[in-house]
Amino acid sequence: MQLTDTEKAEFKRDGMIIRRGIVAPGLIALATTLIDTWYREQMDPDRIAHYTQRTFAPHLGSHSALLDLLNASGAIALAADLLGDVAPVATAQIQIRIPERDLPSAQPDKAMHVDGVSCPHLDPEELRTFSLLVGIPLCDIDDPRGGALHYRRGGHLTMSAWFASQWSLGITEQVPPEVDADTGTPFLGSAGDVLLMHHLVPHAVGRNDTAAPRVMAYFRLSHPDHASRRLDALRDPWRDFPRLAGMEALALNS
Repeated sequence: MQLTDTEKAEFKRDGMIIRRGIVAPGLIALATTLIDTWYREQMDPDRIAHYTQRTFAPHLGSHSALLDLLNASGAIALAADLLGDVAPVATAQIQIRIPERDLPSAQPDKAMHVDGVSCPHLDPEELRTFSLLVGIPLCDIDDPRGGALHYRRGGHLTMSAWFASQWSLGITEQVPPEVDADTGTPFLGSAGDVLLMHHLVPHAVGRNDTAAPRVMAYFRLSHPDHASRRLDALRDPWRDFPRLAGMEALALNS
C-alpha cells in the first residue's frame, strides 16, 4: 500500500492526510472489545486526568490486538512511504473523550500543542518528540462537539519556523499566540479511517458534549535517526522525511 503523488503533495502542504476505511472491521472489533471491557469494568474515575495526559487502559497499549491496527492494516506501509524507514513501534496510546454527563468532574481539555514539547506534566527541558502521528478512530466521529481532535492545517510549517527562530529548551509555551487562539479543523470520520499527521502539526482536544465516548488509538512513529536529532527535526519539518525533502512540488487536484 502506497501514497499517491497527490497525497504526498497534500501532506507537504497540510501536514496531514486521511485514508478512509483501510483498517478492517475485524481488527477494529478486537481492539474495541478489549477497550470497552476495560472502560466498563476497570477504569478508575479518579484517574481520568492521568489517563488523559498519558493513555487510557495503559496495560493494553502493547497488546497485539492494538498493535495490529497499525501493523496488519496497511497503515504502517503508508507511514513508511512518508518516512522511508520506521523505527519499531512497541505501544499504542488509547485516548477516550468521555461524555461530560458521565463524568464526576470535567475531563481536562488539551489546548493547542505539539506532542512531547513543553508538556505540563514534563520537565520543560525534556523532549519526547517523534516524526509522525498515526490516529485510528475506533468509533464513528461525526460531531465536532464529541471530543474530536482539532488540528491546524499547515501548522507544521508555522511551528517549525517558530521553533527555529523564537523557541528554545526550557520555554513553557507550547505554541505561539496565533496558534493558541486557533480552534482548528475537527477530525471527523468512521471507525477504520487512518489519520497520518506530521508531528509538528499543532492540535487540541475539547470536551465531549455528545452521549457516546470518543475512542482513538494513536501510534507515535519515528524515523530511526530521530532520537539523535530531535532539535533539528523541530526546526526543519522535513528532517525525518528524506523522500519528501527532495521531492519537487507537485500539482494538487483542484
